[in-house]
This record gives sequence, C-alpha cells and structure tokens, in this order.
Amino acid sequence: MPTIAAVRPVLLSAPYAGPDNVEVTRHLPTGWRTTGLVEIALSDGSVGLGEAYLAVFAPMVFVETVKLIEPYLLGADALDVAARYRDACEATGYWSLSGAARHVVGAIETALWDAKGIHLGVPTYELLGGNPAPAIALYGSGGDSATTRGMEAELATVADAGLDLIKIRARHHEAEKVVSTVDLAQKRGIKVAVDMCQNLAVPGGSAADALDFLSRVAVPLAFLEEPLGLGRTDEYPWLRERSAVPIAGGEIITRPEELNHRVRAGYYDLVQPDATVIGGIGAVLEVFEATSAHDTTTVVHCWGSAVGMAANYHAALARGGVLAEWPLPRYPLRTDLLIEPFRIKDGELAAPTTPGLGVRLTDDIERRYPFRPDAVYRCLVR
Repeated sequence: MPTIAAVRPVLLSAPYAGPDNVEVTRHLPTGWRTTGLVEIALSDGSVGLGEAYLAVFAPMVFVETVKLIEPYLLGADALDVAARYRDACEATGYWSLSGAARHVVGAIETALWDAKGIHLGVPTYELLGGNPAPAIALYGSGGDSATTRGMEAELATVADAGLDLIKIRARHHEAEKVVSTVDLAQKRGIKVAVDMCQNLAVPGGSAADALDFLSRVAVPLAFLEEPLGLGRTDEYPWLRERSAVPIAGGEIITRPEELNHRVRAGYYDLVQPDATVIGGIGAVLEVFEATSAHDTTTVVHCWGSAVGMAANYHAALARGGVLAEWPLPRYPLRTDLLIEPFRIKDGELAAPTTPGLGVRLTDDIERRYPFRPDAVYRCLVR
C-alpha cells in the first residue's frame, strides 16, 4: 500500500492570450496568469497533480492552505482517496466549508486520483465508475477579442477543430457585439452562446436585465451563462421559466451540495461544475449524479491549466458527459503540462490512454514558468 510521502504547492506563471483580449486588459494587465498546482508524491514513486483555481486570484493564500493541510496527509494511505478527501475537508471545514479552502481540497483530491491512476497504470476515468464514454463533444470558449479580426481568428480556430459552438463574453451593454459575432459565426455554421460574466458582479444584473438583453440581441443563442449577479441568484428559476434561451451557470460554487440544491430548485438548463473550484473530481461526479434525475445537463467548466482541464474531462468521460468547455485563449500551461496532446477530431475529445490524468510537471517547466507576483487576476476593476 503506497502512502503519501510529500505534498508540495507549486505556483507557475505564463503569458496569457494577447493584447487584443479584453480579459487581459481588464483583469490581467501584465499579460501573465498564474496557475496553482498541488504535487503529491507517493512512497512508490508515483506523483500526482491537482489544480486549485484559487491561485489565479490569491496565490499565497493557496500556498499557505496547502501547507496547513499537508501534516494531516503525510504517511496516510494514498489509494483511499475518499478518506484523504474527508481528512482535508475536516482540517478546513470549520473556517472554510465553502470558499477558498475548497479549491485546495479539490486540488489535493485530484492529485490523489492522478497518482492512483499512475500507480495502477490506468487512466483516471477508468477508476471513477460509471460507463466511460469514448469521447466527449467540446465547445470553444473565448469570445473576448476586442476587434473583429480577433473574433474571426477565434472562429477559425473553432472551425478548424471541427467544433460547432463558441461561447463569447458580452456584458449588458454589448448586445451589438453578440449580433455581429452571430453573423460571423453563422457563415461558418457555428452556433453562439453568451457568458454575461455576472459572477464577478455584486449585486450585478437582475433577471429583468437578462431578459432585456436577450430582447435587444434578438438572434438565436445556444445558451446564456451567468446572467445574474452574486446578490440576485434566487432569481434564476424565475428567469429560466421566462427565457427562450437555455440558462447556464454554477462555475463558482464551491460545494456540490449547494450546486445540487440549485439543480433541484430549477436554476439551470446547463449546470457547470469545475473540479478546480467545487472540491475535486468526486464533487463533479456528485453533480452528474444529481442532474441525472432532473431536467438539467452537466457541462464541465474548464478555465485552468491542462491539469484542471484533464480533471474535468476525466470526470465527464466517466459519467458519459455530452459536452465540455474548451478554452481558446493561448496559455502554454494548457499544453506544456500534458504528457500527450489532447486528441480532438470532428469536434470531440477522445478519451485519453495515458495512466492517471495524463499530466506531468518537470524541472524544465518550473524553470520556464516561474511564479510572478504581478501575475494576479484583478477582480475589482475601476
């Protein structure tokens, strides 16, 4: 029985997207973005990786939270992932049952699933039960280009990958952007979804605002994501009943219990858990289980590095997911951490064959992408 020999927080920073990207100009003015990884080494030499989205916003909080949990894990049975997950939850639950610590707990749990798959020589999704799918459809996620040329380049990338859906970012005042993008996309046979980015807004947009936005857009949309501000989430059922466009959300929820409550209460047509936020791979599987009994589809959210993407894809493959997010902005940590490239053909991601999650961290990667203290996401924009 391998035990946990070491737990290490790792911060990496890399150039992100480009100057034409609105997310960069608004939230990442240095043009660099940080990723936080948990590396867990087992006594047999297996090494697993997990990712916590927390490090994008608060890198040192991520590091110190990993260090706080580490003593509870060292020497423990590494293959009993559920028990180690409970240990990490118990170590942090009193002061962060929901919130920042859940990102770290999830990274630890994901790293253990990765290490277990490596130890047993099988892809992680094969360890997760269910009836694994051979592939899963992807949608391109970007749409934050500030120019028409940039948007056309994003659409070309989506088309070249065989995808037929792109999600763009548009706030309440950007109905014209949506209309012009739909016009460009239709020429390529690509559908458009809209992320209104209200998960950063307090109190943010209301359900009435969202319906007004849709009336001004007045073109077909695949779905509308996060249209309500943080102080107005109880309006989701009302909005869903009145919107002809499917409603999506849930990426910032840090506990499966809370997200599953929203599913039962009728918040969403598409629910979007993220393993790097909600508490790991097992928590994503809990959401899949909840949506199987309701009129809701689970579509995993993926906006981290290759480690977070792989964690979400393995969960989705294990539960026969029908659609997953594919981030478009250039970020070398979405490729360089992979053992083999993600295999995309005709708009679908093929199930990986590499043991574990199919990711690895090398000394060379750490040398090329050292942490930069100025590569921190700014949520408050003035």
